Amino acid sequence: MEWRVDKMQGRDWEQVRLIFLEGIATGNATFEVDAPSWDHWNSSHLTECRLVTRRSDDQVLGWAALSRVSNRCVYRGIAEVSVYVAGSCRRQGVGAALLNELVEESEGAGIWTLQAHIFPENQASLRLHERSGFRQVGRRERLGEMKGAWRDVLLLERRSSVVGI
Repeated sequence: MEWRVDKMQGRDWEQVRLIFLEGIATGNATFEVDAPSWDHWNSSHLTECRLVTRRSDDQVLGWAALSRVSNRCVYRGIAEVSVYVAGSCRRQGVGAALLNELVEESEGAGIWTLQAHIFPENQASLRLHERSGFRQVGRRERLGEMKGAWRDVLLLERRSSVVGI
């Protein structure tokens, strides 16, 4: 299957939303229980770091984006990573291509630290992030409740070697 990494466009939202819903359904991607509206999603993610992988027929196979961790000036170079891949396209390099390009884009935008919050059970996501230079820096125990069970979240970070050094 041929695909390319591309800038996310507003017209991609419905496909992005469906992939997000697939991730939610796994129970190991996010605490969210539903995908937000475009307006909410758009206002909560950085405009300069939004990517999709798409086939030549414009089908979106995965997406990645960054959101701020804080509005405080001192944290302006720190962002949280979101990477989601359609179920039918997992283990084909889509996530790795997205995350590697997102790292590059983030450095171009002046981001010096990327964070990822990952459920310990999501081994595929942990491996993906570790292969892209992330390392585990903490474990947030019983951070949130999901379907009656309190879930831990691992905190991973990737520090840029070109920005903020």
